[in-house]
Amino acid sequence: MADKSQAQYWFPAKTYGWGWGMPITWQGWLVFLSALALFACGAFLLPPQESLALYIIYEVVIAGALVGVCWLKGEPTSWRWGKKK
Repeated sequence: MADKSQAQYWFPAKTYGWGWGMPITWQGWLVFLSALALFACGAFLLPPQESLALYIIYEVVIAGALVGVCWLKGEPTSWRWGKKK
């Protein structure tokens, strides 16, 4: 069974490296899948062939929002070299 403090995180810290892994709660999955849907919609809303700069800005904003949610609702992260025994 998960530790109560662990259960409050939507995204676990990665085992190796820096950052977060795949979501572990329904809220995390909702955020993650919403970001994926918004990434996909970007190609239709702002076709890169017509306005590459706006398309890139849109995608960077979505990625930044996803990182922001991970930062706020994810497990605190630092550089990791694997699980400690």
